[in-house]
Amino acid sequence: QVQLVESGGGLVQAGDSLRLSCAASGRTYSMYAVGWFRQAPGKEREFVAAIRWSGGATIIADSVKGRFTISRDNAKNTVSLQMNSLKPEDTAVYYCAARLGLGDVRYANNYDSWGQGTQVTVSS
Repeated sequence: QVQLVESGGGLVQAGDSLRLSCAASGRTYSMYAVGWFRQAPGKEREFVAAIRWSGGATIIADSVKGRFTISRDNAKNTVSLQMNSLKPEDTAVYYCAARLGLGDVRYANNYDSWGQGTQVTVSS
């Protein structure tokens, strides 16, 4: 099992930056990838970004490409999501998730463990 705890959410203005952090514990050595998803009220959970735990390859959703970056620190078992040029449409609860096996990291159903989420609110 892998346990995940997100932090760093908050209320910011459009154009501001925010950095989310995801701290992993437990069987982190078994993680294939860690992803970030978000869910706005009344909408489905949306893929944002993911990073391979070994090797560090990343994939970023088109909706945030050029504004968001994902990185990891294997020694600290953390994954960060740097969010720049935030827009009101980025408002959502952001979740990090861990996938233990191979497979497409863009789909929420493929993940094995989830954090509790952190709220990001961007005012216009």
